[in-house]
Amino acid sequence: MRWYCISNDADVLTGMRLAGIDGVMAHTAAEVDAAVTRAVQDEGIAVLIVTEGCYALSRERLDELKLSAGRPLVNIIADSRGSVRA
Repeated sequence: MRWYCISNDADVLTGMRLAGIDGVMAHTAAEVDAAVTRAVQDEGIAVLIVTEGCYALSRERLDELKLSAGRPLVNIIADSRGSVRA
């Protein structure tokens, strides 16, 4: 079981890597979708961590994945500047 992070924030990705979690930077919707596709195809990834900025770029795809797929578990986290959610 591995964790994987998709982030648009270098600080978050660095922190995840220091914790032993691999990941990728994504700044556009196409980059986020490509990273999600790779994570879903990798049978070893059990938890997908996505920053709020990346979630905003691919909200529909990630919501569908959260509700319909058993794997990977999708977790949305704040970036290094804090959460935009209330």
